[in-house]
Order: sequence, then structure tokens, then C-alpha cells
Amino acid sequence: MTPHPPPFRDPALPVARRVDDLLDRLTADERLALLHQFTPAVDRLGLAAFRTGQEALHGVAWMGPATVFPQSVGLGATWHPELVRRVGEAVSREVRALRAKDDRAGLNVWAPTVNLLRNPLWGRGEEGYAEDPALTAAIATAFTRGLRGDHPVYWRTAPVLKHWLAHNNETARDTSSASVRPRVLHEYDLRAFRGPVEAGAVAGVMPAYNLVNGRPNHLSPYLEDTLRAWTDQELLVCSDAGAPSNLVEPQGYFATHEEAVAAALRAGVDSFTDHGTDASVILGRLRGALGRGLIGPEDVDRAVRRQLTVRCLLGEFDPAGGPYADETRFDTAEHRELAREAAEAAVVLLANEPLDGEGPLLPLGGPERIAVVGLLGDACKLDWYSGALLHRSSPLDGLRERFGADRVTFAEGVDRIRLRTASGDLLRVPDGGPADTARAAEAALDPALLAGRTDLPPLTADAEGSELALVDWGDGVLTLRAPDGRYLSVAEDGFVRASAEEPGGWVVQETFRLEAAGDDGPDGGHGAEEAQGSRGSHGDGHLLLHLGSGGYVSVAADGVKVAAARESAEVFSVETVERGEEAVARAAAAADVVVVVAGNDPHINGRETEDRTTLALPGHQDRLWRAAHAANPRTVLVLVSSYPYAVPEAAAALPALLWTAHGGQAAGTALARVLAGDVSPAGRLPQTWYAADADLPDLLDYDVIGGRQTYLYFDGTPLFPFGHGLSYTTFDYEELTAAVDGEAVRLSCTVTNTGAVASDEVAQVYVRAVAPSVPRPHRELVAHERVRLAPGASATLSFEVPVAALGFWDVARGRWTVEPGAYEFQAGASSADIRRTVRVETAGVAPGPRPVLVAGLSAADYDEQSGTVLVDRTKVSGDAVTPADPAEGGTLVYRSCDFAGGGSGATVTVAGEGTVELSLADGTRLARVEVPPTGGPYAYTTLGVPLLLHGVVDLRIALHGPLRLAHVGFTG
Repeated sequence: MTPHPPPFRDPALPVARRVDDLLDRLTADERLALLHQFTPAVDRLGLAAFRTGQEALHGVAWMGPATVFPQSVGLGATWHPELVRRVGEAVSREVRALRAKDDRAGLNVWAPTVNLLRNPLWGRGEEGYAEDPALTAAIATAFTRGLRGDHPVYWRTAPVLKHWLAHNNETARDTSSASVRPRVLHEYDLRAFRGPVEAGAVAGVMPAYNLVNGRPNHLSPYLEDTLRAWTDQELLVCSDAGAPSNLVEPQGYFATHEEAVAAALRAGVDSFTDHGTDASVILGRLRGALGRGLIGPEDVDRAVRRQLTVRCLLGEFDPAGGPYADETRFDTAEHRELAREAAEAAVVLLANEPLDGEGPLLPLGGPERIAVVGLLGDACKLDWYSGALLHRSSPLDGLRERFGADRVTFAEGVDRIRLRTASGDLLRVPDGGPADTARAAEAALDPALLAGRTDLPPLTADAEGSELALVDWGDGVLTLRAPDGRYLSVAEDGFVRASAEEPGGWVVQETFRLEAAGDDGPDGGHGAEEAQGSRGSHGDGHLLLHLGSGGYVSVAADGVKVAAARESAEVFSVETVERGEEAVARAAAAADVVVVVAGNDPHINGRETEDRTTLALPGHQDRLWRAAHAANPRTVLVLVSSYPYAVPEAAAALPALLWTAHGGQAAGTALARVLAGDVSPAGRLPQTWYAADADLPDLLDYDVIGGRQTYLYFDGTPLFPFGHGLSYTTFDYEELTAAVDGEAVRLSCTVTNTGAVASDEVAQVYVRAVAPSVPRPHRELVAHERVRLAPGASATLSFEVPVAALGFWDVARGRWTVEPGAYEFQAGASSADIRRTVRVETAGVAPGPRPVLVAGLSAADYDEQSGTVLVDRTKVSGDAVTPADPAEGGTLVYRSCDFAGGGSGATVTVAGEGTVELSLADGTRLARVEVPPTGGPYAYTTLGVPLLLHGVVDLRIALHGPLRLAHVGFTG
């Protein structure tokens, strides 16, 4: 007789019932073990091992070859949610197919990243979709729907959004605190997460490494108070790698790890990613926390229930594994076609001006001789979260395929050099062996742990030497490539070998910097141009610093190696065989048209752990486009990059510019089809391209309102605006109408293709408050649609915008508010190309002044500030304000404070020590409170002072000293 399966194995039962049954069957130790990323099997219940986390930002990553789609920022540039949904679906199919062959492939995917692209210097900008919360939410919702699948109950994969919350800097990312005031929190950062969560396509979130308002994100009160209030669904919160340990060191937020894991668990973290596959450390800390009474069994059960719910939805507990268990589609023709379609849709035509006596340079005609030049001309770059390539198409490949190899020439533009030692010998690269395919497969499973090759002979020095290809990627960061195409790299044994197919790894071992031998140390680095030419301007020659290890290259009898000490370094002179611009100029002069392909390597100068220092195109590549243009005015600049560049001189001088993110396996084919006119470009910029570094605020300034950041608030003139992108045809916008209909505004607009080429157009709808009572965006995206139109064809587009989307966070009352009055809807081709406008009026009650006699002032709810930052009021919840520099002090302004018939006194709730001064906006001092030492930053006291005020006034509060202001109260 076959025993009846337990309820948790019964697909006919509700998920919650099944999970409760399984939870009841687990012992206390078995439950606790489920809190680590790598959970063990429970053999007696037939429960398999499980791990959270499978990277899948734009294809399956770290599991070997898979279909590689454009980077996330490129998917954002498509402005095409349905296309992105299909990409997510393809990725999830390949996850399932890989899982069927290798159980190390996880079904809990850590994707997408929805952090907003607030500052283009952020090193991980390639992972996000846009600087705008509405566009980010729309694209993320589409991608997660594709990842989840369309079954009403079961999930193909379980996506986790990254990284909660307000995370846009790699510099000191695990110790820095983002100061995020309530308006920015609710109007900007939270909205990117809310859309996909409310859509029901998200299994959970991952907190970020950084702190927000002085409190680590892994203790964020918004996990419970806000995130989980958006949905009735169980959400699984997975920690980022190593973040639980960071709470003690380096953050120093708790004295013991038991306190840290207990606080994170209580705050809503359910799965601890720490110490790799070794769960014993975290489980020991959790047991210690239980033993000390810091957490209880109910805290463990709550987290376990959330994980088991996700696993049940993935079909794990079904006898047949659920409806997606037999998925086998991998590297299909459909997926390859989709990769090309996505890469084409992501290409943005930035400029296309007529040449003298000609029309626009693009699309390219024929039969023309084309010179492809530039450092990325024959590159198909991957990033940290890419899978390995099954197929490869560089711009050179694509153009030769499209136009014929006999019509397309190539000049990479590297500087060809030799490095001469002080003894007169030249560095030589010995003959190498074949590519290490086994190592390539190993790399995919955990690239962070991959060691460099030691099976090849190290470099030596002799009279003949070898010619090296040098590239300066900016900031003096160099790569050196051997004649066989391999990059110089350093393995754990310290020897320098030509062993790497591409730069890469968690710590890149293929980058170097030249330093003048007479300088004192690493700050004396120089770019390649300055170093080249015999001994150049430095009579003492140059040292070669290996950036990955921090050591200097030396020459020894057993080969070239990295020495720890500067004193042991070899002194080199750099002998230039040929500068890159010389080869580029020759190729350009012999061609009818030149395509310069410039951009970044995603592993160098702007990546996870490393922010950029400038928007400028690296000097090496700047020289290349100038050389090409000087030799041939019919020059196109294609920027292939993870982020925007400031290229005002190129934009002014060149007839055509394009941008695309690194486009995955079909990037070259897609670019060639756009250049040839087979496809009319219709990508649109997902973030503002600023004209200069001076347009940017400090990287750690998260106040998009006060800092006037992104297209929403930027007061200057960008190089290219948010939403910008040209086409090979033209479009007209007519008949924009709008009407308030209950809780929605219904809009309609007719778009017509008035040119001779079929093309997609991205119709964008923005709104602005006409006479707001508080600072509001210049305009804000509320809807968009990408539509394909044949020549002469029209489409009437309809949009439904919730009235709530017109609102803002009212700090006076702590709620979302739609202010009554006029709102202007704008339809057009970009945020700066508005074609039609229409106004509507919303009814309601105006917010009115702050009722300070009733509720006082929460210090964080200011209207304006200068010289302050937000910090944690307690380690659990709440915000306070402190001077950024206690010696300099800071100021807070609260507008429209209503004291009605009169106030007679004020109280300040403060911790620390210093002074609090209350005055009117015109400087009239009202009161001064001396705060004696309270006993620490969390030891609050309430102090009173007489204060006579009446009517509605603007209040100014000045803080001096190392104190924290949490609240100001008033008595009538």
C-alpha cells in the first residue's frame, strides 16, 4: 500500500497550508540551518539542498556559456517593456535548462538591479535601467514578469530586486551613509521598487551594503514598514554577500556578531549570505543570539516560512517538480534572434548632421570603403555579471558581414611599444600555449575565486624583446597585450605572464600604471602618452606598477615578476614603435567613411567596487577620434559603454554620434544593421548626458531635489537630455487631449511618421505642476510607449495616468498629497523635445501650513537644509539630523509653520552636545538651547525654552556641535 504523501507534497492544497505543514515537520536545528544562503538537504523529509542567489542581470551568469543580452542599462535604453519581458522570459528558461543539467544553477535569481542612475559616475551604472523611477519601475516590472513566468501559481524563477535602498556609490560602499530625506525617499528611491513589487512579479529584495541615514540597509525599518506593506505575498529578503559580518566590522554598528544577526533577522532579513558555502559561522552566531534571548524561535520561523514559500512556488515540493520542471530551451534560434533584436533596440542615435553638400552621414550608403577604428572596434566586451559567450559579434564582425570583408578595413589604435630595462634588454613574451578551456569553464562558476594561470612561462628580458600593445583606459590605467593577443597578467606566484584572454576578475590582474622613477610613490602616475618616447620628460625612466597587487614589476633571472617594494622595481624606458593615432589616420584617409568605436572595458575604471572619477572620454580614445576626423571628415563616433561620457567637442565636430551599452553576443550585428539603415535607430537615453564634470554634484549627495540632480531638477543644459534619441525618419505629434476621470487622467495623442523610413518612435508623456507650493520637477515622466510606424502611418496612443502620480510627499503631514490646481501634460520625443502640451485641473483641499502646535516638527521633515546630514535616531527606527561638520554647524528651514493664535514655548529632543538656535527666516533670533552632554548619540533628552510666536512663519533652526536633533515641539 502506497503511503499518502504529506500535505506539503500535495499540489492541490494552498501554498500557505503546504508551507505550514512542512515547517511543523522541521526540527529547530533544521529550521535554523535554512537561514544561510546554502541550506542543507533534509533527507528524512526528502527536502533537497537549496541556495539563494543566481546572477541573471542580462543572461545567466557564472554558470558557463549562455545567451548574453545587452547590459541592463542597454535594456533600459530600449524603453520597450514588452521586449524586456521577453528577454526576462528567455533568461529564466535558460536558468531552468541549466538547472536540469547542473543543480548548482539556482532558481532564486538575484535580478534585476533597480537602483536609480542618479549620478553617472557610479561604477555600477551598467546594472541599472534609468535615472527615472517610473521608467525603471516599468522596465523592472517587465523583466521580473518574464523571469517569473505567467502561470497563476508557480514561478519559473524567483527574482530578487537589488539593492535596497538608495545605493549609488562604490566608494566606501560598506561604510558610507546616504542622507535621504523623506521627500527623496518617497518620490524617488522607493518608487523604483514599488512598481514591480505591487505587480506581484517579485520574490524578494536584497539590501545594499551602504547605510541610509546612518543605519545599515540590512537593518532598514522600511523592509517591514514599507516594502512588505505593498503586497500580501511573502517576500524573501536575502542579504548581500558578507553584509551581515559588515555590521560589526567595518561598520562598527554592533559590538558582537550575535547582536548583528539578531537585529538583521528582526528587521526582516531572511537569508544570510556570508562566509561562502560555510554555513557554520552564521549558524553559530544565530545560535548564540537565541541563547542570549536576542531572538526567539518565532523570528526564525518567520524567515523560514518566507523561504519555504518561495521554494514551494518554484515547484520544488511537487512530485513532478511543477509545470516548469521540464524546461529545456537554451541557446535556441529564438533566443539568438531576441539577443539581436534587443541589441538593435538599444542603439541610440545621438546626432546625425548633414555634411557640406550632402545629407546626413547615416545611414551608410554603398558601395563605400569603411574604416573601422578604435579600441572597441573588434571587441565584444563582457561585464562582471555576464555569462560566457556562445556567439560573438564585434562591430568589425558586423560591418564585414553586412558590407563585405573586402570593403571594411580595421585599425585598432593601440600604442605599439617596447619596454627597455635599465640594463638595455627588452621585455620579451615567450611562446605561449593554447587557450585554457577548462579554466574558462571553471571561471564561469565563481569568477571571484578564479586564480591566474601558472602553466605558461613568465616574461623575460633579452636583446630582441617583444612589441606590446598598450591601451590607456584613463586615469593612467594601462593594459599591455602580447603579440598573440593575450594580456599581461599576474598570478598568485607573482610572475608576469601573457595569459589572459581579457581583463577581468574580482581583482583585475591585467592593469598597470607607469610612474616616473623619480616620484615618491603611487600618486606620481602618468598616462601612457606622457611616458612614451624613449625616457620622455623623465630622465630617470619609469616604474611599472601592477594595480591588482600594488607591487612593482621587476626583472629577475627566473623571469619578470612583481616585487612588493618600490625599491626593487625595474626602471623602464618606453620606446614607441607606433602611436595609435598614426595607424588610425592612415586607415581613415584611405576610406570613404570612418566608424570610430570608443568606450570602456566594463572591468576597468567604473565597475562594482570602483566609481569613475570623470565623465571625460579617456585621452587615448580622444586622440583617436580626432586623428580619424582630421584625416577624413566623414567620421562617425560610436560610443560603446556602460555609462555616459561628456564629449562636447566630439558632438560639435563630428557629423554623427551613436551610443549603445555593451550589447551582448549580437552587439556587432545589431550595430551594423543600424549603421546600414536596415534598422532605424529608436533607442532613447535612460539618463542625462551632462556636458562636463562641473554639472555633477558630489557622488555622495543623494538629495536629488536640493542638489538639483537628474533631468527632474537639473537647471543647466545637458549635452544630451534624458529620453533623447534620433531616427532616420521624422514624427509629428498632434491632438494631445487630457481629462480627469475619477482617480485617473486619460490622455490621447496621435503620432505620425512623416518621413520615408519605417521606424519605431518612443512617445514620451511628462507632467509638471504649474504653480506648486514646494519645489517640484521641471517635468516628470508619467507614461511612454514605443510604437512602430510605416512611412505616412499614424497611431493614436492612449495613456491612463493615476491622479496620484501628480503628487508629492507632504513632509508637514507625513503623507502622499496631490495638490489641487493646474498640471501641464507634455508629449514629445524627449524630456527636452516637447511637441504638444495640455492642461488639466485637479480639485481638492490644499495642504495648508504645518500644524506645529499639534505635532511639532520632526527634524528630518525639513524643506531646505545646509551643512547637515540625516542619521539614525535609534538603531531600530527613526531619523535625526546632525551637522555634517560639527565645528561648522548646519541649518534647517521649515516653511509655513502655523502658530495660530500664539506659541509660548518650544522643546527640543536631542542627543549629544552643542547648541540649537531657533530663528525666523530673516535671521531674527527666537531662542537658543544649550545642550549639555547627554551620554551618547542615542541618549536623547528633551529640553525646553520660552518661545513667543504667532501666525504662519518660516522657521530656521541652526545646529552646532556633535548633536542629533530628532524633534522640536511647541506649546500654545
